[in-house]
Amino acid sequence: MSGTSLPFPERIELTGEGLVLRDWTEADLAAMPDLFDHPDIAYWTPMVSPFDETAARARLGRDRQLRAEGTTILLAITVDGRAPLGEVMLRRVPEGAEIGYVIGPAHRGQGLAARAVRVMAAYAFEQLAVGKVILELEAENAASVAVATKAGFRLLDVPLIEGEEKGRPYALQTWGLLPAF
Repeated sequence: MSGTSLPFPERIELTGEGLVLRDWTEADLAAMPDLFDHPDIAYWTPMVSPFDETAARARLGRDRQLRAEGTTILLAITVDGRAPLGEVMLRRVPEGAEIGYVIGPAHRGQGLAARAVRVMAAYAFEQLAVGKVILELEAENAASVAVATKAGFRLLDVPLIEGEEKGRPYALQTWGLLPAF
């Protein structure tokens, strides 16, 4: 992180598109395994698997550490500020900001991810004054490609990001969104 980046607020609550994106709390620990302990989440994301209460506590601790460092925020996706349905992440990167998202299996098919990405992108543009928001995803992850498209992102003509995670190779495409103003 450059020395010119402002720290994230201690508390964040974003509203829009019928959603409330809010900080994770200890009260959410019991719900997190139902959201994140799923084979396709283990496959497509760097989240640990199995994702149990110990993993939930570690994730909450990591969330607070990254926020304090000013690099990343993780917010629970809700419709009413209460029960979490998934997570949206914003990380500061040289290009501006990167967004990631996960929706619990029981809550898919409601447009939650695309709406959460649009709300988080608006926050990045309006509050953090970034010049570009990116998503990095695998072309084979049809659900994430659909989210990128629905949220208004365009595939960028940049090299694939290749690596290995959890013993499997991956190649990430970079999708970008510029501010509307």
